[in-house]
Amino acid sequence: MIGNKWVRQIHRWLAIVFTVTVIVTFVVLAQEKPVIWVSYVPLLPLALLLFSGLYLFALPYATKRRGAARGR
Repeated sequence: MIGNKWVRQIHRWLAIVFTVTVIVTFVVLAQEKPVIWVSYVPLLPLALLLFSGLYLFALPYATKRRGAARGR
């Protein structure tokens, strides 16, 4: 259960990082001569959010299945 707490905390911090990178991207792309590669910066935190979110989504189903298997 300690690992789940860490995953939740990491997921929260990744959400903050993702939000900041999106804001920075909007600011940079609003400049007169925008740097186009900055638009790819939010993709890394977004991918990490995807994996941690999928883990957190599947966690209740996995624990339910594990509990049902122990009860038999």
